[in-house]
Amino acid sequence: MFARLRSDIQCILDRDPAARSTWEVITCYPGLHAIWLHRPAHWCWTHGLKWLGRFISHLARWCTGIEIHPGAKVGERVFFDHAMGTVVGETAEIGDGCTIYQGVTLGGTSLYKGTKRHPTLGRDVVVSAGAKVLGGFEVGDGAKIGSNAVVIKPVPAGATAVGIPARIIPSKEGQSADVTEHTKFSAYGVEQQQDDPLSQAMRQLVGNAASQEHQIALLWQAIEKLAAAQKTSDCVPCDAAKEECFEADKLNTIIGK
Repeated sequence: MFARLRSDIQCILDRDPAARSTWEVITCYPGLHAIWLHRPAHWCWTHGLKWLGRFISHLARWCTGIEIHPGAKVGERVFFDHAMGTVVGETAEIGDGCTIYQGVTLGGTSLYKGTKRHPTLGRDVVVSAGAKVLGGFEVGDGAKIGSNAVVIKPVPAGATAVGIPARIIPSKEGQSADVTEHTKFSAYGVEQQQDDPLSQAMRQLVGNAASQEHQIALLWQAIEKLAAAQKTSDCVPCDAAKEECFEADKLNTIIGK
C-alpha cells in the first residue's frame, strides 16, 4: 500500500515542474486527494456498499472539484493535473500512467444500465483540458486527446485526436509505434510538428490549385508565342490567363503553417 502511495506522489513530481516537494504534493494537490478518496469509494462500490461508495465520491467532489464515480476503474500513477470540473463516469476505465487535465469528461452516450457506456483509456494516455471523450470505446496506449476535442470514436495507440468532432492524427511510424517505455511526457498532449489533418489536406489542395494555375499560365504563354510566330492572334482569347493570380501564400497563412 505504501509503495502505491509513494508512486502516486512520485508521478506528480515527475510530470509537474511546479511541484517542489513531497509535502507540497501531499497537502496541496486535489488530484492526489481525489485518487486517494476514490479507492475506498471504489472498494465500497465493489463490495455491495453502493450508497457509502457514492457518498465518499460526493465528498471527494465537494473537496476537490473532481467527480469520479465509485464504479470507475483507475489504474496506478494516474495524475489529475488541476482537473477542476473533471467528470469520470461509472463504467470508465483509466489505465496506468494516464494524465487528465481540467474540464475533462469521460462520459457515456447510452441510457441502458449495466452496459459499457464510458470510455476505456489505455496506458500513458494524455487527455487535455476541456476534452470530452464520449462512448464505450477504447483510447489506445500512449494516445493524446487535444484540448477541447470531442472524441466519439476509438483512437488508435500512439495517435492524437483533435477537433470537433475529433479527427485522428496517426503516430509517425504507424499505429502504436510512438509508444515506448521511454516516451517523453507531453504536457497537455502538445508536441512539435503536430498538425490538424484537415489543415494538412487544405494546404495540399491549395498547393495543387496553385500548381495547376501555374501550368495553365505557362500553356497560354506558349500558345501566345506560337501565335506570334505564325503572325496570327485568332487562337488566343483576350481573357486568357497568362499570369498567375492565385494567392497560395495568403491562403496558407490563413490556414496556418
